Amino acid sequence: MAEPAPWTCPTCKTGVLTPFCPLCGEEPLKPIDLTLRGIAEKLSHAFTSIDARVLRTARRLLLYPGDLTLAWTEGRRKPYVAPFQLFLVANVIFFFLQSLTGINVFSSSLHSHLHQQDWSELAQALLSNRLEVTRTSIDTYTPIFDRAVVLNAKSLIVLMTVPFSALLPLIFFRKGKPLMLHIVFSLHLYTFLLLVFCLALLAAKACEWSGLGGLDTPVVDNVLSVANLAACALYLYASIGRVYGAKGGVRVLQAVILALAVGVIALGYRFALFLITLYGI
Repeated sequence: MAEPAPWTCPTCKTGVLTPFCPLCGEEPLKPIDLTLRGIAEKLSHAFTSIDARVLRTARRLLLYPGDLTLAWTEGRRKPYVAPFQLFLVANVIFFFLQSLTGINVFSSSLHSHLHQQDWSELAQALLSNRLEVTRTSIDTYTPIFDRAVVLNAKSLIVLMTVPFSALLPLIFFRKGKPLMLHIVFSLHLYTFLLLVFCLALLAAKACEWSGLGGLDTPVVDNVLSVANLAACALYLYASIGRVYGAKGGVRVLQAVILALAVGVIALGYRFALFLITLYGI
């Protein structure tokens, strides 16, 4: 291989005899770099690199539960997308599919809060008081609420990871794991759940097209809810064994408790969205 011609680093202003500047990592500017072809090649390389990392990370997340958390907390980070970035990617996919299918999971409409949720009576009382204070009619308020709750659901969904992260050190208090591991584990779990919810949205839409009814049909809603919870429990069972060293019957119990906690947190998040939206507009 021919030795590279001497060049001057534009950043350090020093002479360099290697392909990259040993001080800052800069490489010499090539004539093609300033052409449209050069820009296209750079963009292609960047997107290919990003796509490869996302696919590699998603594969590790889905096929080897818990392994991605260990890799990140042990310092094996270069091949994978960071936990929060991965969560954001899943979040974008989830809300895109929610918009595409017209089915709401977390961003329930005002009508749903008032008539279809466990807290509907409380919601009606709170809304009545809010309308009186703001001197607004429900017909005027409803479309404003429905638009705002969708935006809030997109931007605040990461909040569900907070109580779950706080629960993990209580469940595994004897393991002495660092706080960051619990946070990363929580982000990876909820990334997995968002992808599960994506499948549930597609399944609900397929049921709707086939005449069985959508999520507003009790049978479809119950079946998909149980399926989501079962997928969560199985994933937790696999991942806590790898990350926390859980074993035996205790492992089963811990997985069940955490899966139920996920369900409770989801309901709490939906109610919190109602309150945040109600008093935020």
